[in-house]
Amino acid sequence: MNKIHLYDKIISPVVTEKSTNLSEFNKIVFKVPFSSNKKTLKKNIEKIFKVNVTKINIVNKKSRLKFTRGRKVKVQGYKKAIITLKKGQSIDLTTGI
Repeated sequence: MNKIHLYDKIISPVVTEKSTNLSEFNKIVFKVPFSSNKKTLKKNIEKIFKVNVTKINIVNKKSRLKFTRGRKVKVQGYKKAIITLKKGQSIDLTTGI
């Protein structure tokens, strides 16, 4: 598989307070396209970062309406993957992909 296709399955890492706390339990959170599934994500992440993935949880965030300055604004939904790595392994998100 070409390197370009490997990176197509990961949009960006999710860096929030909650996802940073999950890193203590060898978990990393990525924003992924709606077309991705667990099998392809596991293969791609193991090839890109050279780590062993033990479990993947996928969460679909639905789009919603939000009021901003008295107007309705649509907040775009996305799909995120919570990836559990083998004990003792980690991915450094501060370096560029």
